[in-house]
Amino acid sequence: MHGCRLTMKSHFKKPSISIVMPCLNEAATLERCIHKAQRGLQDADLDGEIIIADNGSTDGSIEIAKRSGAMIVSVLKKGYGHALRGGIEASSSPWILIGDSDDSYDFSKLRGFIEKLEEGYDVVSGCRLPSGGGTILRGAMPWKNRWIGNPGLSWLGKILFKTEIHDFHCGMKAFTKRAYEFMDLQTTGMEFISEMVIKSAILKLKMTQTPITLYPDGRGRIPHLKPWRDGWRNLRFMLIYSPRWLFFMPGLLMSLTGFLVMVKLYISPIIIQNVMLDTGAMMIAAMALILGFVLTVFAVSTKIFATLTGLMPEDPNFNKLFNYFHLERGILLGLFFIVGGGWLIVGACFKWYQVHFEGLSCTENMRQLIPGATLTILGIQIMFTSFFLSFLGLKTFKNSILHSSCSL
Repeated sequence: MHGCRLTMKSHFKKPSISIVMPCLNEAATLERCIHKAQRGLQDADLDGEIIIADNGSTDGSIEIAKRSGAMIVSVLKKGYGHALRGGIEASSSPWILIGDSDDSYDFSKLRGFIEKLEEGYDVVSGCRLPSGGGTILRGAMPWKNRWIGNPGLSWLGKILFKTEIHDFHCGMKAFTKRAYEFMDLQTTGMEFISEMVIKSAILKLKMTQTPITLYPDGRGRIPHLKPWRDGWRNLRFMLIYSPRWLFFMPGLLMSLTGFLVMVKLYISPIIIQNVMLDTGAMMIAAMALILGFVLTVFAVSTKIFATLTGLMPEDPNFNKLFNYFHLERGILLGLFFIVGGGWLIVGACFKWYQVHFEGLSCTENMRQLIPGATLTILGIQIMFTSFFLSFLGLKTFKNSILHSSCSL
């Protein structure tokens, strides 16, 4: 249970919803949050438990939680995600609601989340942003988060993962325990919230949002969140979860552009008004083609690694493609490129030989040498990439063999 130990049992026998709050020295606000959660359960006519996932508080937060009738789960491993995972996995309810214990969320207003869960949604995300009907009170969020960070990252998330969630990083969310287990979340820091939305979208879980109000927190001290650091971590995490847009699409565009320009320049120079593009432009095109191939390899490698480590679910279409382009086919394709490149290089050398290794136009020779060298480099890369991807796929291969053996 991620380094957790229960220190107090809940007084609810059969709760239908668990409200989980991560806590690290929140003595100033914790009691108010617990009382609001209790009032929210009462107003919604629900049985429930309130779980405080304590991440090492030393300011009396644990005593406050006990006195207020909450259940305490001590999470030994540090991190926002660790705390939430510890509290969620200690819950005994089919429904779970999470939210920060700094009094920035009003736990007494649960109706919007409950109604969506009753309608059969797997994940319900709170939305603080006005674009999704939410409200951010004055002083509740730094200007750079309100006007740049959250809207920008949420807009990017909507594009990358084809979801209609307006507020990707809202810390107040409700979901079913079954959906949580299906998502198999892996992150341990602030990315936990983003991972939940991303995996819900990738796994095509039934997800919606409900507008909420964000209040100024009642801590009276510097928050744990570091806007620039955590913003970059979330952006990095979202891009890693989308290798198609981070690596594959730019790589494909660069490769295709480089290839087409190189073919045209191989046939004849390109003249645009008074500017002539020749072998110099061909070298730039060759660079774009090779770099585009490298980015494409990064995309495939990232996809395989993320799948093997559980960060991303398996993609049947990708698996079929990966199984088709196996090691032997990669070696043959690489050899084909090497032979083609070698043929061009030998042809250029033969022309040089015909003029007794002197007097040959440099431009004419380079027009064959550059494509020849490019094809040779790509061929070598394809061969070694095939070995590398086969190495990454050994775990999947091993698992399939074990599965077959167990079926015998």
